[in-house]
Amino acid sequence: MENKLIVSTSPHMRSGDTTQSIMLDVIIALMPAAMASIIIFGYRSFILIMTCVLSCVLSEYVCRRVMKRDNTISDLSSIVTGVLLAMNLPVSISPLIAAFGGVIAIVVVKQMFGGIGQNFVNPALTARIILMNSFPAKMTHWTAPFAYSSAADAVTTATPLGILAEGGAQTASYMDLFLGNCAGCLGETSALAILLGGIYLVARRVISPTIPCVYLGTAVVLSFVMGRDPLFDLLSGGLMLGAVFMATDYTTSPIHFKGRVVFAIGCGVLTMLIRQFGSLAEGVSYSIVIMNILVPLIERATMPLAFGKEKKKK
Repeated sequence: MENKLIVSTSPHMRSGDTTQSIMLDVIIALMPAAMASIIIFGYRSFILIMTCVLSCVLSEYVCRRVMKRDNTISDLSSIVTGVLLAMNLPVSISPLIAAFGGVIAIVVVKQMFGGIGQNFVNPALTARIILMNSFPAKMTHWTAPFAYSSAADAVTTATPLGILAEGGAQTASYMDLFLGNCAGCLGETSALAILLGGIYLVARRVISPTIPCVYLGTAVVLSFVMGRDPLFDLLSGGLMLGAVFMATDYTTSPIHFKGRVVFAIGCGVLTMLIRQFGSLAEGVSYSIVIMNILVPLIERATMPLAFGKEKKKK
């Protein structure tokens, strides 16, 4: 009886990946977008990113101490939330408002529901929505790219989607949108930087390309059907940022392939409906959060059968 048969609970498959290593990969993938924002909008972008990161890390540390739970700041998830929150803010926003957003993301959306893996909506996007409704004027105050290099470093302008929503003529070319030479949130202007980060995450097998590809493909098809410019819709706003970094969040997206496809199609449909018919020029944040809420229903409807089990007869 020396060699006992040890039985353990499933799952039996193990991986060398840890929460910390996955979050580190996401941070690395976000670096191109972060660097692009600093180049496009100047030092204020760096201050905003650091403010959001520090706010999220400090909020998680204090919250875990108050709740008398093991501290989890070493898993780097709070840093990821901070960078993502900053990527969804305009460079002109007050650092105090950005810090308030970090507290909302970590304390209200994440820790009050049990911490990492327990939140049912994306913390950074939910914080952005709350800030949008709390400070609408400040959250829609856009700074022109490279304005810091001129004498007046507070040159304001509208985003490409904002101009389109107001019926104005577009001045930003496809190349401007691809490289980031346009107004917008820190992380949404440069499609090139987001693509580099997305390719890195797919290559490292941190994310599956299913959700980003289906999300973007759905948006492009609907844009064409609605008589809009599909390439413009693809490159402008937060569509690519949301598809690559927010819609693929492990906790708030489906696990199985069919569920991911349904989830991504829903995100694409809602995004284009809001852009076309809504009062907002952009609809990515609301679309992803709405679909986050529907994930349990999607999982239940698309759950694959266990091996050897037959479908129920109707």
